[in-house]
Amino acid sequence: MKPTINKDTQLCMSLAGRPGNFGTRFHNFLYDELGLDFIYKAFTTNDLQATIGGIRSLGIRGCAVSMPYKEACIPFLDEMDESATAIQSVNTIVNDNGRLRAYNTDYIAVSQLLEQHQVRRDRVFALRGSGGMAKAVLCALRDAGFRSGYVIARNEAAGRSLAEAYGYEWKEDLGSIRPALLVNVTPIGMAGGSESDDLSFEPEVIDKAETVFDVVALPPETPVIRLAREKGKKVITGAEVFAIQALEQFILYTGVRPSDEQFKRASEYARG
Repeated sequence: MKPTINKDTQLCMSLAGRPGNFGTRFHNFLYDELGLDFIYKAFTTNDLQATIGGIRSLGIRGCAVSMPYKEACIPFLDEMDESATAIQSVNTIVNDNGRLRAYNTDYIAVSQLLEQHQVRRDRVFALRGSGGMAKAVLCALRDAGFRSGYVIARNEAAGRSLAEAYGYEWKEDLGSIRPALLVNVTPIGMAGGSESDDLSFEPEVIDKAETVFDVVALPPETPVIRLAREKGKKVITGAEVFAIQALEQFILYTGVRPSDEQFKRASEYARG
């Protein structure tokens, strides 16, 4: 049983433009399950530098970082693990006695899911988005062996730079191209936003796809995932990404690896 909150209880947190409950439920479930003296809380901020300073000065053990802070937080950190350095994007901060070290567990999650879902590497992909999470996904696609793909982004400078950095092509829109793998790495379809009811890819593009992958975790079934399921496509959801990357964060924060059964139950509870 988890100890009662006390002066020694360690705080972990998440930082997101639109905070959700998945991480809070996932981590606190496992703290209870494993009897760890930790507590987890979600936050947002209007002053990123002050928030990172607070993590350091208050001894907050760990912080999960989501859009739009994955790249913006880097100047305020002390050290970058190679997982974050490789893509210049951060989704995890670990505080060791006031020294903040950055990691990226998104890459690990995406790599595992491409393998688990047996997504064919000889297919063309289209990735919509050009931010920090897009870097992690694109790097995972490249390292998994995908040779042909497009970065779809309205911002030409950001989109072209990202695509060329990983050996792919930028396009403002797909036009007549019909990739087999579609990946959304934008807030389109995210609960609480102005585009929550929108599709990240057009129905006619989904018709020709084999696999649809949406990194948006809230809701677990985004409009594009629902439509892809209806059309009989293979889907990979943001909830799956979130669960795996959260597990890796949990291990970094606590030094404890839950069993596969505990991970499964925590993931189910977090989605509830």
